Amino acid sequence: MQEADLGGRTALVTGASSGLGVDFARELARRGADLILVARREERLREVAEKLRAAFDVRTTVVAADLADPHTPEMLYQTLAAQHRVDILINNAGFGLYGHELDIAWPDTRRMLQVDIVAPTHLTKLFAQDMRTRGWGRILQVASIGGYQPSPSYAAYSAAKSYVLHFGEALNAELRGTGVSCTVVSPGVAATEFLAVSGQRLNWFHRATMMRSAKVAAIGVRAMLRGRSSVVTGLANQLMVFFVRFTPRVLQARIAGVLMRN
Repeated sequence: MQEADLGGRTALVTGASSGLGVDFARELARRGADLILVARREERLREVAEKLRAAFDVRTTVVAADLADPHTPEMLYQTLAAQHRVDILINNAGFGLYGHELDIAWPDTRRMLQVDIVAPTHLTKLFAQDMRTRGWGRILQVASIGGYQPSPSYAAYSAAKSYVLHFGEALNAELRGTGVSCTVVSPGVAATEFLAVSGQRLNWFHRATMMRSAKVAAIGVRAMLRGRSSVVTGLANQLMVFFVRFTPRVLQARIAGVLMRN
């Protein structure tokens, strides 16, 4: 299938009310895919859906749901599978928490782990089985360059993204020959609401390396449609990930801590 032709396909995008989620949805709609948009903020979702429907003449379905609720993935599958054939799954929803881990309340960390690890794993298992049965499907997991090394001040978040990275790459190997692939996209700093939600101030490192959200989404979707196992967005991020493998682990944590300092 050509990258520019997703006519007749349906894509489910989580975290679709802002930032990368909107840009992932736009990239898919531009290629002709119908959209199922999932996020907590229904009004924002409906605004996004209307704009994409008008711009690209695709069908859009809006589902307001909170992936911090452990029951949400099963609810989404039971609600959608009977009415839609989900060909593409974009597990974009996620957030980070900035600060020393012991100072972050456990309910907040638990909620983050539910959204960043448990929900995408559960959604993948539910929808990928149908893709495998049909013989075609594409899955995109959104990790982070933080998943390549320990990151003080984002300890649980970077660990969660390491899980996403390794889960997605392993699943892609397991799916070889089925017509289904799983791609992991690892952005660095992108122009989204991430910092505001995490509680971190913009620093010199963010300013130096920040990428446009639309560019990150375009790279991720292109890699997904080509069936690549993983991709790191942007030359600066690729160089950092490359050199991490030659850096002693104790230094990895120290360097990441300096880069993330307010």
